Amino acid sequence: MTADSLKKTSLHAFHIEQGARMVPFSGWDMPVQYSGILAEHLAVRNTAGLFDVSHMGEVSVVGPEACAFLDHLVTNDVSKMKPGRVLYTAMCYESGTVVDDLLIYCRSENEFLLCINAGNTEKDVVWLLEKTKLFDCAVEDVSSSYCQLALQGPKAEKILQSLVEVPLDEIKYYHFVEGEICGQTAILSRTGYTGEAGFEVYAAWDQGPAIARAMMGAGTDEGLVLTGLGARDSLRLEAGFPLYGHEISDIATPFEGGIGWTVKLKKISDFIGRDALLEQKVKGIPRRTVFFVLIDRRIARAGAQVYCEDEGVGEVVSGTQSPVLNQPIGSALIKTDFVSSEKLEVDLRGKRYALTQVKTPIHKNA
Repeated sequence: MTADSLKKTSLHAFHIEQGARMVPFSGWDMPVQYSGILAEHLAVRNTAGLFDVSHMGEVSVVGPEACAFLDHLVTNDVSKMKPGRVLYTAMCYESGTVVDDLLIYCRSENEFLLCINAGNTEKDVVWLLEKTKLFDCAVEDVSSSYCQLALQGPKAEKILQSLVEVPLDEIKYYHFVEGEICGQTAILSRTGYTGEAGFEVYAAWDQGPAIARAMMGAGTDEGLVLTGLGARDSLRLEAGFPLYGHEISDIATPFEGGIGWTVKLKKISDFIGRDALLEQKVKGIPRRTVFFVLIDRRIARAGAQVYCEDEGVGEVVSGTQSPVLNQPIGSALIKTDFVSSEKLEVDLRGKRYALTQVKTPIHKNA
């Protein structure tokens, strides 16, 4: 894919103006960093960072059976949602492996908005449209209607509050309200992908640059910095959040990927993949995701093999440098029988290094 063929968010010119280093990501030309991944990462942990995540997909699901339709598709329990709630869940194949992980926004009893992964948008929309045939609801890809900005960090609420009249301290985690920012209607959601307090703002596609400039104007004195996808990945891994194609994928189930808590096997509605997931839970989950740190300076990248003595027991699925711990961190999908072993090692170019398992969020181990 050439640079000219890459899709661009409404903030593309803004990123260039701000000196961003742009890279291809899931078919989009996106900023990977501005001042540097380390500085941006630490800003989010200590003050605040602003991300353009407008490449994410949005899908509208509306109709009398919208809730029933979604409950048939996803592992979590949509029937318990009320307007203003956000639900994190997996959407699975019959095999129990993951089509995608997503957020569901309940706007009313019969109206929902889905936020799906950028790289999966086309695939997900086809999947949703195919499955909606038996339900009285309409599915529409509305990705081109929304920009999405993520304001994350300890000072995010203070910064955003200066731009909106909605009392943000009344919005609970994984809840949202529809208010105004810069004179435009927007969804203000207390969610994020960094492990820090913050908000994600959905607004009309063409409003992205104006909102970003307003946020930077309000937040620069508070330490707000523009933040790229590089820091987004290191932040989410420190927090222990999964990334599609790594911890969860079309060859790994929610149980294996560490998001088994989203699987509600006892919910009233049957759902795609339920039988396979029930069988896996009854028979025993064959692999588990573990998080680790390395004492050595070398980073264990995705695909590196994990051993217990001379037996191959799995592989690394994510790896990076933790700016907070100042050492390599990662996650690995390994055979369940070896999860409790203290002899796990990763092979890096023919030399093995001990993996020290840690609880998440990883950066809290500092």
